[in-house]
Amino acid sequence: MNQTAGKRIWKGIWIWTEAPQGQGSGTGLVWFRRKFAVPDGDCRLVVHVSADSRYRLFVNGRSVGVGPCKGDAGRQYFETYDVTQLLRPGMNVIAAKVLHYGMGGPMTMSGPSSVWRSPWGAFILDGELASAEGETIELLHTDERWRCKQDHSYALVHDSWMSAGWLGGMEHVNGMTALSGAERATYEDADWEPAVCFLKPMNKYGVLTTFPLTARTIPGLPETPAAFSNILRSSLETDTAGAFPVGAAPGSTGWIELDAGELTTGYVGIAFAGGRGATVRIRYAECYESRTAEGKRKKGLRDDWTTPGQMLCGDADTYLVSGRGTKEQPEQYEPFWFRTFRYVRLEWTAADEPLVIIHVNYRETGYPLQIEADFRCSAPEFRPLWDISVRTLRRCMHETYEDCPYYEQLQYAMDTALQALFTYSISGDDRLARKAIHDYHCSRLPDGMLQSRFPSVEPQVIPGFSLYWIGMLHDHYRFFGDAGFIRMYLPTADGVLEWFRRHMGEEGLVEPADPHYWSFIDWVAEWPNGVPTANDQGPMAVHSLLFAAALNQAAELNEAVGRAATAAEYRALSNRLNEAVRRTCWSEERQLFRDGPDVEAYSQHTQLWSVLSGLMEGEAAKRLMKQTLGDQSLAQASYPMMHFLFRALSAADLYDEVYRLWQPWHEMVNLRLTTWAESPVGNRSDCHAWGALPLHEFPAEVLGVKPGAPGFASIRIEPKPGPLLWAEGTAATAQGPVRVRWEYTKGMFHIEVKGPANIPATLRLPDGTLRSYKCCGNIEEKVRIP
Repeated sequence: MNQTAGKRIWKGIWIWTEAPQGQGSGTGLVWFRRKFAVPDGDCRLVVHVSADSRYRLFVNGRSVGVGPCKGDAGRQYFETYDVTQLLRPGMNVIAAKVLHYGMGGPMTMSGPSSVWRSPWGAFILDGELASAEGETIELLHTDERWRCKQDHSYALVHDSWMSAGWLGGMEHVNGMTALSGAERATYEDADWEPAVCFLKPMNKYGVLTTFPLTARTIPGLPETPAAFSNILRSSLETDTAGAFPVGAAPGSTGWIELDAGELTTGYVGIAFAGGRGATVRIRYAECYESRTAEGKRKKGLRDDWTTPGQMLCGDADTYLVSGRGTKEQPEQYEPFWFRTFRYVRLEWTAADEPLVIIHVNYRETGYPLQIEADFRCSAPEFRPLWDISVRTLRRCMHETYEDCPYYEQLQYAMDTALQALFTYSISGDDRLARKAIHDYHCSRLPDGMLQSRFPSVEPQVIPGFSLYWIGMLHDHYRFFGDAGFIRMYLPTADGVLEWFRRHMGEEGLVEPADPHYWSFIDWVAEWPNGVPTANDQGPMAVHSLLFAAALNQAAELNEAVGRAATAAEYRALSNRLNEAVRRTCWSEERQLFRDGPDVEAYSQHTQLWSVLSGLMEGEAAKRLMKQTLGDQSLAQASYPMMHFLFRALSAADLYDEVYRLWQPWHEMVNLRLTTWAESPVGNRSDCHAWGALPLHEFPAEVLGVKPGAPGFASIRIEPKPGPLLWAEGTAATAQGPVRVRWEYTKGMFHIEVKGPANIPATLRLPDGTLRSYKCCGNIEEKVRIP
């Protein structure tokens, strides 16, 4: 394979059914095929593939992979597949099912907001069939020898519900006209047209192309066969247990509700026999719910399917059955992109022929996260918090981190900063986090601000979210110590910080943002659209404190790469911001910080960020945080902001208070959620990984494993027992897993640590005793604690 400066020299040409013209090719599904003969003997075939907007690649009827990985205007990712094992002597075929999303604009039925695309559909493949000795047998690069045909059976439609806007519509597929079987070598494509070559992947003289090809940086998403665990209820007269296959008489209607056992993401597949003209709808739901008298959503016990009025609500795909299937060779349907569901409602209306639904199953998909951590303790109610957190994080990891897989599938910076930290705590895999950091870097606007969610075809700015991105850089450096990686992004961080500096007013506080930007802080009942009411009357203290905290983090990063003067500048500016908040927002009467100057509004958020910014330290921080927890009149932090509340309590040496603050998570367990809900305000998403706080708290605080130096070059172990009698588990680190077990019995605290050899460690016992070790390999200590 020829390489230039680490980049491929492509031989294939971008192809489509026609050359680009007018306003673009619109939303459409196109098949591409290339037949080739494989001689007897050993052969090898590696292909490199990309498309605008999405593809699924097949070799001899077998699915190879999906892509391209989500990129943007400057990065058209391609995937590489070794398909040698799928070859066979004789005639073979490479087939690609390519879906181009139109440019209808955000929140339209023209494709997901998170998938970047050009106005034109396109497909490219590089591949050479080679002998075992490396000699070329046949060139398979995309050119006019490829054949293509548009599949007019496919459409994206509005399903009049909730998620279709961000996801770009639900499928409506006419099986009678679908190009079924086009992935197989035996399919006859004589009436297909030669593909139209319209763009070389590289230009001369540095002229960039529409599709700047870049190798995928994260692993592919596996697809694992899975089955529904139960049929809960149906219209069938017989017992629903083992109901498949289901027969439907001509003209009849029916439905079945299936339980996956937990919320998951995957491709639901249905197999049919007969039933020409039947209509089948697959409705995907996170939970059972009801409606209030005013018609508003009401979520209670998420698995309550027995109470009258409980229903499955959600968007649905629709399939019109062709009738060509038999029990031996069934007709099959699955959506092009994965769906999110805990429950699925299958509805059918038979036409003039009897319909048989042979089976319904799914293939689960998601980022292949390898879990290295675990946790158990003397309080059994904490174990579900760990398991649900792991599941929630997994469900929000695909080609990017996602806020929620059901509604938006968008990568938001605040969410992602937390999800990346949780990933570091339980896995040594930082590849998705590295991609996310680069994604936001690529989202930079001319004024220095970053987009709040990216990739996205709909630009959005939440100023504070750019500061969380700087926190993301800081967390990555703490956990992995890769200063070279961080150095690339410091100019972008400088731009963000300069934006905030330019918006400082005469009082030394950050002034309200451009009204076109969304000054979201947290989902709080008292704050319309998540914006503190103080923003209506002037500066918000929390923006200045967030800025001050980010400046301190940036100072550490700059020191790490030798930019001492910049670090000093940032620390000085952070100090000035903190003093401005103290001067303008401190209430002597309440002994709290106001949410803004001369505004009698108070929140947990302003108090906790005064600690994290360094404004309040030592005994002053402890007094403030005790006051914060004791004053229920304050606007309360929601799930993601509680991560920062916990950090402030830890910094103030009040971590024991955290144990009583897990109540909202226990309540979600009692509501029988299998993933964490988005917010205590509202009834939207049942899967938001920014609430997976146990994945950091349990390893880093309860077990106490933290970086003692960047990249865990040394390890600090500082357990926080609280009311627990014992705890044990494993924390993931860049140097390898660290196993901790401690117990507290009869006044004795006993701890055992097994970690990487040759890595120094420091142990801080609950009584404050400090011990240092040259090696973290095997540590055991006992100390009497009254």
